[in-house]
This record gives sequence, C-alpha cells and structure tokens, in this order.
Amino acid sequence: MNKRGAKLLGLWDHDADRAARNSEKTGAPVMGLDELIASPEVGSFVVCSETCHHLDLVTKAAPRGLPMFVEKPLSASPEESVKMAELMKANGVVFQTGYFMRGTAGVQTLKRLVDEGAFGKITRVRFSNCHSGALGGWFDGEWRWMADRSKAGVGAYGDLGTHVIDLLLWMFGPVTSVTGALGMGTARYEGCEELGEGLLKMESGVIATLAAGWNDVADSYRIQVSGTEGHALLGSTLQVAGKDGKMAEVELDADVPSGFGAFLDVLEGKKVDLVTVDEAVERDAVASALYRGAEGNCWVDL
Repeated sequence: MNKRGAKLLGLWDHDADRAARNSEKTGAPVMGLDELIASPEVGSFVVCSETCHHLDLVTKAAPRGLPMFVEKPLSASPEESVKMAELMKANGVVFQTGYFMRGTAGVQTLKRLVDEGAFGKITRVRFSNCHSGALGGWFDGEWRWMADRSKAGVGAYGDLGTHVIDLLLWMFGPVTSVTGALGMGTARYEGCEELGEGLLKMESGVIATLAAGWNDVADSYRIQVSGTEGHALLGSTLQVAGKDGKMAEVELDADVPSGFGAFLDVLEGKKVDLVTVDEAVERDAVASALYRGAEGNCWVDL
C-alpha cells in the first residue's frame, strides 16, 4: 500500500499470534479494536477477517462514517448482510468489496458487447471460476478457516462462486429462481464442499449455469454467452462470433480499476466505479439461495 501513498496505521485480529505475524510483515502496530476504531488518525477501514466476524466489526466501525472495504462475501446470512448494509448507508460509509473481475479487460469488453446488443437476444450464459486450491492444499495451514463453513460461511462454491455471481448479475440483471448441486470432491476438508454447479433463471429470460470449485487443475474459460445473433467465449482471450458462427479473437478494451485497487483510488480522491453495498447484499442472497437449493434438492425463488 505504501506504493499508493496509503499507510497502514494499525491492525487488530482476534488471533493474537496471527496479529503478531502480520504486524511483523507490515510494520504496523497491533492495537486494541476499540482503540483502532476510535483513532483520529484512521481514515478508512479494511475488514478481512473470517466472514463470521464481519457483522460485529462493521457494527463497531460503521458509526465512524469512514470508507470501508469489507471482503466478499459480506455474510453467508442474507439477514446479516442487510444489517451491515443498513448500518453503512445510515452512516454514509463509502463501501467497496473484492469483486475485482469486473475491471479486467476481457470482462469489460464482453460487457460492452452485451450492452451494445452484439449477440442479439441472449438466451443462455455459463460462468466458471475454478482453481486447484483443494488439490494443492492451499487451506491446510493459516488459511484453514476458509474451508471451515462455521467461520467462512461458505465452502468452495461460495468462495469462488460469489465472483461470478457478481459478474452474472452485473451483466444480465436480477435472478428470479435458482437450484444447485454441491460436491465434496477430494473431501480434503471435512464438512466443506469443494465444488458446485448452479442453475439460475434470470428476470430477462436468460438461463444461466454457474460453476465454481477448488478441484480443477485449470479453468480454460470463464464466460460463455449465447444469443440469437452471435456468441462469445472468454478465457485467456475473447473469442466472438456473429450470425455465421465463425469465432474470431477480438481486441480487448483497457482494464479499469476494481476491487481493492479501486478502493485505494477513492481514498486518493479519484473518481471510480465501486460495488454498491446493495449489490453486495444481492449477491449474498443469490449465493444463499443456491446453497439452499443444493442442500434441499429444490428450486428457490428470490
């Protein structure tokens, strides 16, 4: 953050050993929570705790009215997410969360093409966000809490799926009903799913499928869009076809600030687009519905 002119004034963690390690890494002192929140030197807050602590931390920090970055998801509970949103809006908090994929060049280009009607009436889309985290034991050590649903609120499907839920809603609008399926994969982490698939009906009439998980050695494509006048496939490149069905790589628009970088831009006084807290709440509601659909083997209306 020093490269951006920001200074980490202090940190707090309920885990004293982790706090000490991060203090050593960053050079920022460990402080008491109340002391840190009340400090007149603090100009913003960053909440990157286990998800289960988000509501308590936001409840304590929001009355300062300072800009706040809260890592995704806000909560696995839609009710808790709404409470946090109400607190932040009531106190005029400038909010941001970690949906960084919006700003990538391929997504920016694809969204522009969708908005321009390049594919005619879009009928179906597929989103995928997968990596090899469970295969590689990424959550065996310090990050074990991310594979503990009592702390993270979600497993692999919610962890990675929330990013593409954000893109789906951002590009194609509200969801009306969902269902899903979860899988244990390698079963490396007891009680925590390692992959999932969702089926979503959109208000626009689009039918979407959504994959996310920690059991893939590679994720060769992220977004597939099919319409009456063309289609697109976004992976390492963006391939687009018109009515003739012939795919061709297209030149990408520029990246734009997103995620934590956009939050730092706002602190520097720059004008950038942020994720609204209401958008974050909506994404949490869709994720919760997908879990309920998968675990109840049913469709869930939103």
